[in-house]
Amino acid sequence: MKLQEIYSMLDQISPFELQENWDNSGLIIGDMGREVSQIVLSLDVDEKMVEESVKGTLFVVHHPLIFSGLMQLDLTKYPSNLIEKMILKGQSCIAMHTNFDKTHLNRYVFEKILGLKLSSQNDFVCIAEGEWRYKDLQDLVKEKLNLPMLKVIGKKEYIKTIALTTGAGASLIDEIDADCFLTGDIKYHDAMKAMSQNLMMIDIGHYESECFFAEILQQDLKILGILAIIMKSKNPFTIERTN
Repeated sequence: MKLQEIYSMLDQISPFELQENWDNSGLIIGDMGREVSQIVLSLDVDEKMVEESVKGTLFVVHHPLIFSGLMQLDLTKYPSNLIEKMILKGQSCIAMHTNFDKTHLNRYVFEKILGLKLSSQNDFVCIAEGEWRYKDLQDLVKEKLNLPMLKVIGKKEYIKTIALTTGAGASLIDEIDADCFLTGDIKYHDAMKAMSQNLMMIDIGHYESECFFAEILQQDLKILGILAIIMKSKNPFTIERTN
């Protein structure tokens, strides 16, 4: 298939026009008229993936390889080093970022992974109502997202509303009307603000909360008769335990 055909199918699954105005979803590298030899789905594209994939591979990723304007192409640095290797192998890249968050990812993690019952949702925030004890919620999040430890702000023993935004959602604090907010990449000043607003937060990790991107998209492509393989990009963070 040509890249344009696949792009059109991806646009049906999660329209690119839904992306935020600061985002860079859509075609990142490629020629719409070229044939695609295989489709690889991943949260990110990395050097090992590029080297192991055949010529003409299309990488469909969640995070845009080029996010903001590039002032130069220093081929010794990321992402220029990957861009050079991909171009030399005739490979392409399409990103489905905030559009896919809105149409698929947040709700999938909320319902299918954490098993929470959706009571309301806006573009980025899913909310459930019920009754949870802190220990039970902690155990659920750790088990389902494979988190060996949790960073918690404003611990509450009894929780009646839970909100979730995958990836980095702390900028949405002022929009959250819930007892507990699950999201990733919580900064120190975000935590201070949450404490002042009596909002409990649990850092669920950026990678850990979004690593389901490929498996979700693979199923939708399969329905359209498109076969794609999944390659797992490496989490850039490791947790070191000391005695």
